Amino acid sequence: MRIRPIWLLLAMLVASLALIAAGCGGDDDDGDAAGTEATTEEGGGEAAEQVITINWGTEPPSLDPGLASDTTSANILLSIMDPLVKLDEDLKPVPNAAESIETSKDGLTVTFTLRDDLKWTNGEPVTAEDFEYSWKRTVSPELGADYAYQFYGIEGAQEYNGCDAKKDDCAALADKMGVNAVDEKTLEVKLTTPQPWFVQQAAHHSFLPVHKATVQKFGDKWTEAKNIVTNGPFKLARWEHNANIDIVKDPNWRDADSVKLTRVNGRMISDGTTAVQAFEAGELDVTGGLPPDEIPRLKETPEYDQYPGLGTYYYGVNVENIPDVKQRRAMALAIPRQSIIDNVAQADQLPANGFTPKGMPGYDKITPNSKWLPAEGDLEQAKQLMGEVANPKKDITLYINDAPGHREIAVAIQAAWKELGIDSTIKQQEFQQYLEFIGPPPNKDVDVYRLGWIGDFVDAINFLELWTCESGNNSTNYCNKEYDALIEKARNTEDNDARYELYAQAEEILFGENGDMPVLPIYFYTYVHLEKESVKDTLNINLLDQIDLTKVVVTE
Repeated sequence: MRIRPIWLLLAMLVASLALIAAGCGGDDDDGDAAGTEATTEEGGGEAAEQVITINWGTEPPSLDPGLASDTTSANILLSIMDPLVKLDEDLKPVPNAAESIETSKDGLTVTFTLRDDLKWTNGEPVTAEDFEYSWKRTVSPELGADYAYQFYGIEGAQEYNGCDAKKDDCAALADKMGVNAVDEKTLEVKLTTPQPWFVQQAAHHSFLPVHKATVQKFGDKWTEAKNIVTNGPFKLARWEHNANIDIVKDPNWRDADSVKLTRVNGRMISDGTTAVQAFEAGELDVTGGLPPDEIPRLKETPEYDQYPGLGTYYYGVNVENIPDVKQRRAMALAIPRQSIIDNVAQADQLPANGFTPKGMPGYDKITPNSKWLPAEGDLEQAKQLMGEVANPKKDITLYINDAPGHREIAVAIQAAWKELGIDSTIKQQEFQQYLEFIGPPPNKDVDVYRLGWIGDFVDAINFLELWTCESGNNSTNYCNKEYDALIEKARNTEDNDARYELYAQAEEILFGENGDMPVLPIYFYTYVHLEKESVKDTLNINLLDQIDLTKVVVTE
């Protein structure tokens, strides 16, 4: 799941990678966890007012599950919607809106049986047909969803997504897609291959249902607070664009008695210093958006919290604008990753030696060679490589979004590239404009851009498939058919060790001695927040930067 601003870590507060939702889905587990009176270390009980204020940090680009591709949107969606599957504390999938999940012996058919007590906020029942409609809508070529590829493991999904209405019978292709509402409670999914990660993947926000009649009635305005119909533990109460998004507990939700929070007020403060000031003034209960130069001071406060992450912060390179792989490798080797972590980012991140982050199952097999991207870089080798470039691009534009830390990191990398004779101009844009600007399709005016990726589910394919030719998240113009074939082979490989070997080969194509270097990994994420002690005991973030707000309890 794309996470552009560093502080968007906080955004996950709402659910949410991702990609990818946290917490248990069963009645008993949820009820017991939330129903037990929470206490602080000082012994305080539940507060009379169960209301918190969160800094979302930015305007969510979309609250349409089919169109959202960022962590801010996903976190909100996973609080106002009810996914089939949630992830427990060990990131293992457990039934949620689904009462049960069955996978056939050959691994090719997954059957979700829905609970009997699922309802939309307008009182109508949630049915298997809602899921079939929603998944086909996201895959449809008309919607143009970046995350359509999430469904390519389902029979016929890729063919339907690639339908050309001028020459194809798109309706027939939609009918052939392997998702079928057998009856009101039974959703049958036919997979192209056995995919051990699919049930876990169904926890991702793009697999959420939408209310068909509402979408059809209001079109692209269906997500506005006055129009939206949802089915989760919270409802969208207010969306004042670029200012506030508030959600409130839905008393009619199937397990409302287990939810303690009655309201979550959401602010959108993108400036890190302003966000910290608001927190320290008592205006916020939770915020990310921590300016790197403030982190050493904030680490000494009881409100500071830090969590390990399963994500990668990187720069993407437009390979058409910087076509010589030796220049791209030189630019990668010039980056002093550990120094940037120690002196700029300052949140104890790990220097990235590939794209698959540390903590991913199979990491030691997938990314075994730290010499590819040494932690402190190799400026001498970078200069040597740059000297071998026949027609180097000496003036480049580096685009970043407006969030704390990105400019400071960009300035440090700008200085490193200056040692190679490269003059880089840093251009910064507002978050939503930025996402649209960089693509895909790639913007020809962009030479290098900053992004981050938080896992949608816990398998390296979710990271490595980003760089396939047709990926909806590939804004580099990079396309290598050999690489794509490896990813497709991995998708068809059920054995974990065999699949990890294929991932290792893919990483080598990207970053090995003769690698293509379409992206420049910088570090693996940690998630840093300021959290009032009144919520700190029950506000926990998993490796995918997700939190289950149904488990948060405000204490005295």
